[in-house]
Amino acid sequence: MKFAVIQFPGSNCDQDCLAALNGIPGLRAEYVWHKETLVDGFDAIVLPGGFSYGDYLRCGAIARFSPIMKSVVNAARSGTLVIGVCNGFQILCEIGLLPGALVRNRSLHFVCDMVTTRVEVGDSLFTHGCGQGRLLRMPVAHGEGCFFADEVTLRQLNERRQVILRYATADGRITPEANPNGSIENIAGICNREGNVFGLMPHPDRACEARLGSADGAKIFQSMMETIEAGRARAA
Repeated sequence: MKFAVIQFPGSNCDQDCLAALNGIPGLRAEYVWHKETLVDGFDAIVLPGGFSYGDYLRCGAIARFSPIMKSVVNAARSGTLVIGVCNGFQILCEIGLLPGALVRNRSLHFVCDMVTTRVEVGDSLFTHGCGQGRLLRMPVAHGEGCFFADEVTLRQLNERRQVILRYATADGRITPEANPNGSIENIAGICNREGNVFGLMPHPDRACEARLGSADGAKIFQSMMETIEAGRARAA
């Protein structure tokens, strides 16, 4: 199984993603430079965190125009799994694959910390290996990670079960104190209506080994693998 890790100028988590993915048995990851125009032959696509194009203008606003993004959008619309982590989440919102926007943290400070998230949708393509209500500990590192959406969009996200992760306390409660950036309704990650595009601010790539403080992030990538394998079995 092969995952593409898209590299943008200024990305600083592409190496983390590649190492994390290649450390999972049965999975191989390769870089795809942003000036390439095709992502054919990959089972899933990862938009890593970092500061694409130096976050000039606005986070993810320039990366959305990279040549590779047309192919990423086409792949997403054809059903390929796409996951955007941190800056990757911002890019997915900028290009319209996910609703809402990521704005400055309410504190106006950069946040770098280990957080707890609660799985809100246990049967999504990215979390069915975790289970409803499962707590995942993953690090965050961002200055513009506050998710915002208007009332109509927010209602639709909830009604359509597109809110995949929320920031929570260590015992699973959704409280303001557990929210590191002021995201509306403690939202940490959402998917598109079709369910195959997932954006989240916490870094699963930095939580794939116990020696890093948590291996919970690997469960997300493993869920993706199981989703792909199930799709292959159905097609056979």
